[in-house]
Amino acid sequence: MITLALSKGRIFDETLPLLRAAGIEVLEDPETSRKLILATNKADLRVVLVRATDVPTYVEYGGADLGITGRDTLIEHGGQGLYQPLDLDIARCRISVAVRKDFDYASAVRQGSRLRVATKYVAIARDFFATKGVHVDLIKLYGSMELAPLTGLADAIVDLVSTGNTLKANDLVEVETIMDISARLVVNQAALKLKQAALRQTIDGFAAALRQAPDRNS
Repeated sequence: MITLALSKGRIFDETLPLLRAAGIEVLEDPETSRKLILATNKADLRVVLVRATDVPTYVEYGGADLGITGRDTLIEHGGQGLYQPLDLDIARCRISVAVRKDFDYASAVRQGSRLRVATKYVAIARDFFATKGVHVDLIKLYGSMELAPLTGLADAIVDLVSTGNTLKANDLVEVETIMDISARLVVNQAALKLKQAALRQTIDGFAAALRQAPDRNS
């Protein structure tokens, strides 16, 4: 049995066409089913539904043989013990720095300055500002990131941005893009040895589906 870890929402929805192109159909809708383990049309492949941030952990420790998760999650997790054969080019967005419209970001990030930054992407934010020579006091939040600059909790936020509409609605502006993000296929390295034929077939199925997919950059 091969176990694929997915999270509900955008990654699940954008993975479905790739699965179908690889000949795999998930037999239940996670939005209407209360099950956390979903069967597929392949008797030897099942899907487990976990939190997006838990996908690398499930794969690393063998709770799943492979999974699909964002580059941001992998960087924060560390990616230890994970084979990353494919960038699936889905769930695309970016990690950016955003501030209040009236905040002088250019002055605030001069060499040697200090900045209060709210984020759940602590490793990414720390590394980014370190390369700029800016000292940061990192405040870890798990949601409603936009509130931090509005309430004075932080000078800036580092967060995922897709359309930018939430920032605009809260009078924040995107001042720097740190990195582009997309979802990756990750595989447990021990499983790759023990279940090599089955996993290779699944990985090759994803690769073939990507070759058939229209160019998203066109």
